[in-house]
Amino acid sequence: MAEAGTMESSSIGGMETTAVGTVETSPVIEVAIRLLDLIGASLLLILFAPLLLAVALVVRLDSKGPAIFRQRRFGRGMEQFSVAKFRTMHEGCPADAHRAHVEKMLDTGGQESQPMVKLEKDPRVTRVGSFLRRTSIDELPQLWNVVRGEMSLVGPRPPLQYEVDKYPAEAFRRFAVRPGLTGLWQVRGRSTLTFRQMIELDTEYVERRSLPLNLKILLLTPLAVVHGEGAA
Repeated sequence: MAEAGTMESSSIGGMETTAVGTVETSPVIEVAIRLLDLIGASLLLILFAPLLLAVALVVRLDSKGPAIFRQRRFGRGMEQFSVAKFRTMHEGCPADAHRAHVEKMLDTGGQESQPMVKLEKDPRVTRVGSFLRRTSIDELPQLWNVVRGEMSLVGPRPPLQYEVDKYPAEAFRRFAVRPGLTGLWQVRGRSTLTFRQMIELDTEYVERRSLPLNLKILLLTPLAVVHGEGAA
């Protein structure tokens, strides 16, 4: 049996925290999921190449700045990497408003009661950016992160530093596997769910992770996107 994830300590918010647990998985499952990631992401990059080029051009024409936005996120084993997205905000906008919004949702009371909605009426978001976020097209460049092995097609979403700073101990279980483009949270309600419900679904995925489960989630993802489930 192979172990997905390692046990290590990390200083989060000034406290030493056990960051990642271990999950025993068959080497066959690990290889099968990695092959699915490589083949699937590569084919999607080829299939969506015209769309990716068109979106990049529209983003550049709509507002000043590069088409691709890169941001440091936490991945498997709490290793940091640069996640790629189409830029949906005006260049150079500070993250203060988003950080305050996230910290409010992740406060002790908010974790249980507040849905994981995005910041409403965010003036930083461009006209094109609003559409890209609503349709999740802004996430497509992360297919390259999947090819590079930093992400998987399926898994928990990679968080920001100030999100991790607010994590309760049980939330660190999600770092036992690679972060994904989609996951149980996305196909079961997305931003209609609370932070606690998201962590429960991420933990459930970590425990049940398999090739059939990944395929099922991938098949359900387009339906969730089309119906706009939890995309607010």
